[in-house]
Amino acid sequence: MEHKVANSSGTFIASHHDHDHVLTSVSSTPSSPVMNSSSTSDTIEAECLQKTDDNIESGLEQKAAGPEIPSEEGFKGWLCAVGSFIAVFCTFGFLNAIGVFQTFYQATTLSAYSPSEISWIFAIQLALMWVPGPLFGRLIDTYGPAPVLYPASFLCVFSLCMTSLSTKYYQIFLAQGIGFGIGAGGAFTASVVCCGQWFVKRRGLGVGVACAGSGLVMDQVGFYGALRYTALFVGILLASSCFLVTARLPRRKWNRNAKWIDFRLFKQKQIALYAFGSFLAMWGVWAPFDYLPSMAVNIGFSETMALYLISILNASSVFGRVYPPYLGDRVGHFNVLTVSAFLAGASILCLWLPFSYHHSHAGIIVFALIYGFVSGSYVSLLMPCIAKAGDIETIGQRFGTFQTIVGLSCLTGLPILGAILNRQHDVDFSGLQIFAAVSILLGTAMSGGARFFVARLNKTWRV
Repeated sequence: MEHKVANSSGTFIASHHDHDHVLTSVSSTPSSPVMNSSSTSDTIEAECLQKTDDNIESGLEQKAAGPEIPSEEGFKGWLCAVGSFIAVFCTFGFLNAIGVFQTFYQATTLSAYSPSEISWIFAIQLALMWVPGPLFGRLIDTYGPAPVLYPASFLCVFSLCMTSLSTKYYQIFLAQGIGFGIGAGGAFTASVVCCGQWFVKRRGLGVGVACAGSGLVMDQVGFYGALRYTALFVGILLASSCFLVTARLPRRKWNRNAKWIDFRLFKQKQIALYAFGSFLAMWGVWAPFDYLPSMAVNIGFSETMALYLISILNASSVFGRVYPPYLGDRVGHFNVLTVSAFLAGASILCLWLPFSYHHSHAGIIVFALIYGFVSGSYVSLLMPCIAKAGDIETIGQRFGTFQTIVGLSCLTGLPILGAILNRQHDVDFSGLQIFAAVSILLGTAMSGGARFFVARLNKTWRV
């Protein structure tokens, strides 16, 4: 079945939208409440809510018969959701533990290096979760998850084993930064793309369940010998995910003429505002995950308790990655994302910054609980929102371009934060906190502007 957007350039939205709506257009009748404006007045709001989907449907070529596509969700869909949860648990969830490694490396293995230099390891990891997305997504859309998920899973395990043997900066950088970053990016992309194909109407819920796995990994993170056991544990789980994660859509031919990235999309106000707003927000989002344990040790926490703050952040993010995306399916992903981003920035200013001057163990723990929830919500809604920021003809390039922008933000954000901390002699975290909060709030304002233009385009506030 051919479509104008056969190449989604690395994202699940393009794939599952076009196939799902081809099915809808074939099966719909003129009496459908979304397509028949002469039905009751109660359907007017439904028409508004479906406008984006209707634009997608009208942008596809309706051709007869191709391979039969399984129905949405179902048993195989939920198996895929479980497999995706496991894969994200082992990859993106491991990256959420960067604060543990930052604190440990500063105190032991890499004590001769500044926090900014150490943070480059994790900046590379986070960037590689996004930048290769267009390539990974194109491969998954064309050939299914196997060519990406299988080698990525092996690379994750191999990289963890090599990290457990590393004692030099360059060794850790290659193993944990580059090797695990690429492997985690591949496994994460394959899981979320395929899960998104199986869950369309409840996209926020399905992808949120998968992303919730990122908040549950901390109790398995260890160092050296323990890290090897972690590699074994991760390997077993990723092997099971390879059997569970399947594509809903059939394979298709590789489109050599497809564009991967197109910066001309920034001529559209909503895309430009959202992309650069996300760039700014992602500069600050990872600050607590990386530097909260170091600050806690500095103000008198025991090292064990300081590391448990990352566990608290990740545990609360589980709920943030499930419930707000589910709410977004009902009231609009842009609405929920904007509120979540604002609360993330405000919580840094109101709940984290004051404790740099008035130390409080209970206050820091409360901040970790709140920030984990709102930051988890924000990150899990990034991709559904970019899907709504334009039309069907540019959805593939839009995802590829957006992933590149976010990847560059992740690459530069942590080193900037580390450099600010270094200028304040590695003991005063206020500059880092202010930079992170202002970046997130500026990004929130730009995302709010994008939400305004998308709402005006779709003539509904539920965007």
